[in-house]
Amino acid sequence: MTQTLTRPQTDDTALRNGAALQLRPDAGVLVIADADRADFLHRMTTNNINVLRPGQSAVTVLTSPTARIVFVFTVVCRTDDLLVLPAPGETATVERYLRGQIFFMDKVKVRNVSADYARLRVMGAAAGPALAALELDLDAAADGTWQDQNGLLAVKQMNYDIPGYELILPLAQQPAVLDDLTAAGATLLDDDAAYHARRIELGRPWPGHELTGDYNPLEAGLAWACSDNKGCYAGQEIIARQITYDKVTKTLVGLRSTAALIAGAELTVDGRIVGVVTSAAHSPTLDAPIALAIVKRPHNTTGSVLQTGDGAATVVALPMVAAS
Repeated sequence: MTQTLTRPQTDDTALRNGAALQLRPDAGVLVIADADRADFLHRMTTNNINVLRPGQSAVTVLTSPTARIVFVFTVVCRTDDLLVLPAPGETATVERYLRGQIFFMDKVKVRNVSADYARLRVMGAAAGPALAALELDLDAAADGTWQDQNGLLAVKQMNYDIPGYELILPLAQQPAVLDDLTAAGATLLDDDAAYHARRIELGRPWPGHELTGDYNPLEAGLAWACSDNKGCYAGQEIIARQITYDKVTKTLVGLRSTAALIAGAELTVDGRIVGVVTSAAHSPTLDAPIALAIVKRPHNTTGSVLQTGDGAATVVALPMVAAS
């Protein structure tokens, strides 16, 4: 019997205590096929793609020769191919990049199936029970595990994005899936405002904000997506050196203030620039302006006070609030 959830009153309470559903119309799907598919992604990105087995997935980072972030995406391992799930708005760019990296001896095929598939995300404390409406059960599964039910694929992601489940489904199934989830009590988000506020509260970096070419994965909070037991990739030596010799000179931090914070604002100490605000919002949970920022040592320590414009912000530990 399908469990019906108590429907929260707002997007914020759905993200914290219920099940929030976010449509991702600009998030596409790539299929990587043929014999060298895993090695192809393995040699270019930070995570250990070669160890993935069907039923597993991993978040990985494609880095530049100077270890800067180029793309962050999820790789889903299926029996006969790999799915690549780029960040919203980046599918066509990722496709072009990957095609450009195929050498003449590589047995790799890249196919963009975004026109036929939709991506949704279900988040919040009751996200797992909400999936029961789709006959999916990933509550007890390890992070990165995925299940397929009648062509609908759900990926469990607790470490990346707001904790929840990324859904990939044939476009024709989307109306029925939305009906099933909302009938079970999931709240369809009105817009992205509550989503980004919750993301910032939890200290989760996101492409276009923290995950950009201005930073490397260690600086932007994705050290966990950098395997320490795989072969070389572009920028690997720099990342390994920074880890080994404690040379990460700036890191992702949380900020709290009494005045509104603005993404892109410089952070200073004694007139010197020590960081930049990368995401900003008003926290409904804390009832205060909050932000994520990349800040240089030693000013990235909890309790440090940084100037921004005519105001000040205090560095706080991440996550700023506990995940429900």
